[in-house]
Amino acid sequence: MLLRCSSLKCKLLLPLPLPLPQLITTRLSSCSTVTVNPTILKQCSSITHAKLLQQQVTVQGLLHHFTRHLIATYIALSSTIHATVLLLTLPPSPLSVFWWNQLIRRSLHHGDPHGSLALYHQMKAHGWTADHYTFPFVFKACADIPSFSAGTSLHAAVLRSGFDSNVFVCNAVVGMYGRCGSLQDARNMFDELCQRGIQDLVSWNSIVSACSRAYETNTALQLFVEMTTRHWVSPDPVSLVNILPVCAFVGSSMQGKQVHGFAVRSGLVDDVFVGNAIVDMYAKCGKMDQANRVFERMKLKDVVSWNAMVTGYSQTGMFGDALSLFEQMRQENIKLDVVTWTAVIAGYAQRGHGSEALDVFRQMCNCGSQPNVVTLVSLLSGCASIGALLHGKETHCYAIKFMLNLDGNDPRDDLMVINGLIDMYAKCKNVAVARTMFELIPPKDRDVVTWTVMIGGYAQHGDANHALQLLSEIFKMGNSLKPNDFTLSCALMACARLAALRLGRQIHAYVLRNRYDCVVLFVANCLIDMYSKCGDVETAQVVFNNMPEKNSVSWTTLMTGYGLHGRGEDAIQVFDEMRKVGLVPDGITFLVLLYACSHSGMVDHGINFFYRMRQDFGVPPGAEHYACMVDLLGRAGRLDEAVKLINCMPMEPSAVVWVALLSACRIHSNVELGELAASRLGELESGNDGSYTLLSNIYANARRWKDVARIRYLMKNTGVQKRPGCSWVQGRKGTATFFVGDRSHSQSQQIYETLAELIQRIKAIGYVPQTSFALHDVDDEEKGDLLFEHSEKLALAYGILTIPPGSPIRITKNLRICGDCHSAITYISMIVEHEIILRDSSRFHHFKNGSCSCKGYW
Repeated sequence: MLLRCSSLKCKLLLPLPLPLPQLITTRLSSCSTVTVNPTILKQCSSITHAKLLQQQVTVQGLLHHFTRHLIATYIALSSTIHATVLLLTLPPSPLSVFWWNQLIRRSLHHGDPHGSLALYHQMKAHGWTADHYTFPFVFKACADIPSFSAGTSLHAAVLRSGFDSNVFVCNAVVGMYGRCGSLQDARNMFDELCQRGIQDLVSWNSIVSACSRAYETNTALQLFVEMTTRHWVSPDPVSLVNILPVCAFVGSSMQGKQVHGFAVRSGLVDDVFVGNAIVDMYAKCGKMDQANRVFERMKLKDVVSWNAMVTGYSQTGMFGDALSLFEQMRQENIKLDVVTWTAVIAGYAQRGHGSEALDVFRQMCNCGSQPNVVTLVSLLSGCASIGALLHGKETHCYAIKFMLNLDGNDPRDDLMVINGLIDMYAKCKNVAVARTMFELIPPKDRDVVTWTVMIGGYAQHGDANHALQLLSEIFKMGNSLKPNDFTLSCALMACARLAALRLGRQIHAYVLRNRYDCVVLFVANCLIDMYSKCGDVETAQVVFNNMPEKNSVSWTTLMTGYGLHGRGEDAIQVFDEMRKVGLVPDGITFLVLLYACSHSGMVDHGINFFYRMRQDFGVPPGAEHYACMVDLLGRAGRLDEAVKLINCMPMEPSAVVWVALLSACRIHSNVELGELAASRLGELESGNDGSYTLLSNIYANARRWKDVARIRYLMKNTGVQKRPGCSWVQGRKGTATFFVGDRSHSQSQQIYETLAELIQRIKAIGYVPQTSFALHDVDDEEKGDLLFEHSEKLALAYGILTIPPGSPIRITKNLRICGDCHSAITYISMIVEHEIILRDSSRFHHFKNGSCSCKGYW
């Protein structure tokens, strides 16, 4: 239906989607009464209808009557372009700026802060003046991007336009600076508000939120207390939702409880956002009972409420409760979102259950839930925990397809995923790929996590030297990047592997300089481990004594250190002190105790602990404990008892049990039992170069050269390669490394001359080369020459040449020390002014004045 004016001078054609009477109300000049009700525009359901109406009124010259109504219609239909075109036809006026504000607000609502900023600039370019409603919207757009430069420019415009005394605008300035990461500017603006006395509740909420975002938690708490006690400003739900995460972050459940009390007294606890924040606070403070009580009393719950509980249970180790709640959500048809799925995946990953984490991820994808960055990082952690390289690669492919390098991505999110991938590849022992990914990140884009996961990968599964080289690169970067506690822990782990005491001490000094006396617990534990494994257990004890807080790892690490050095009595003393402070020993504690007893010849003590661990402490022995007992009995020559113990094991003997027996057979030259142990290892398909070498040595000692040849042929056919013996020593100018018969060192001639002189001198006081350790079918004289070139002897000669008399010589060997070298170094310690500290693959040997700390138990 079309409407025509009865006058011949005027023809107005309008489409009539509505009944005719609704259209007729407007008097036109020189024509009959024709009305167009503006409400018809509000009822337009499509842009097409709106454009048709605009076309008709434009043709008849009536556009100026309907411009504002059409703008409103286009904004309602989310057609920013058409609304803007019409708006630009209006002359700039304070009244009409309302429509620009609506457009900017609408763009923000649809998640397009760049569009909001563009609209503001377009408005200014056409001569319009922003008002006190415009600026808060545009400041929010700057914060959402975030764009500090755009925000500062806008702040300057506020100052020029005279709105710097408007509390709404100034509150928006505080919020913008806080979200753009410029806390100082936010604080300056807030302080100006306070000086003028125009601050309100929103001002306080904005500055507390800014401090919280900048992790200035103490300042945030102080400001909240000042707001409520000095200025008597009563908090609203936003105030509580701002401050409760701060309490959670610092682990201050007491202050969180006070906020909870206020929420109950004021009735704000019934607000679902406040309730969720309280549950989350208690959960992150490890107070799951309180969290559960609040959760159960909540009248209204949403998925965030459930997620807070599931995540809390997962992060506090109560994973069974997390899974139970997760299943309850499914049964009650509560929509699971990405946070729910991620909490369960992360829980499995943290406990080393990578397969289960992968299963949950597949369920998540099948349910149509889109993984986020945290999901993927948690999944990669799960793959790393079980060494699932193939699944890790699949996750890598998923990340490339759906997450990495997409338009609009936050580069920080991409970096989080790449860091997770580096960590996964490194922990799956594919360090080369991890390093390739590390190198692909431009140095300026790497954060401390990037460096840490790479250093940790090298320290645990690669070349520890590379880990320390990377740490050195961080230090060269100055203040642009500082290592964190995890970085230093990984570096200390590398020092421990290399026995790099000098560098370990430098890292310790760095920790003290930069953290003062407040050394983080796990860093202190790593320091104990580093000093112990670098041969300085006394300093490890000093670090332990100075720790303000200790956990079970601290005590166990110190016990392990004493065990490594053959100081079983000291290890037992530490165990007794641990019990006195109320810590309950677990399986690892007893494993360390048995190890210490084994390496100290304390057989009866070891047997006593083995049988007491179940009876007195309720800790059932595992395969590792049985292996320690076999090692303990075997070293003492009680091989029959060791075999009897193996036969009585409640579980199938593992490879480590048979290796312990095989090692004992090597010490005591028991060929028959050695063959039995080697046979069992073959059945378990656990033959490595160590077990083949032990059996070959047993045969060589028994002069069964055909069997030696057979074992070597078998190793060659199965692709098993014997690791070459390697020793390194810390000299005055760094670390020098030597292999058997090594002549590559620049001081090689002096080293061999010094060693020849030492051998002649110790022969004069009783040393006789133990040719049984030269495992070749040659005459004794040639065997003596072969023994002369062992790597640990070369390292010792270099140390004597380069280290001042009276200083200890610290040598590390990648394999167990040769019996002849042990004998020779014992004699050499009688004629040199050095303590010789040698660490082999099993333990430490402290040679001094003709005796060794091992007392023959090595």
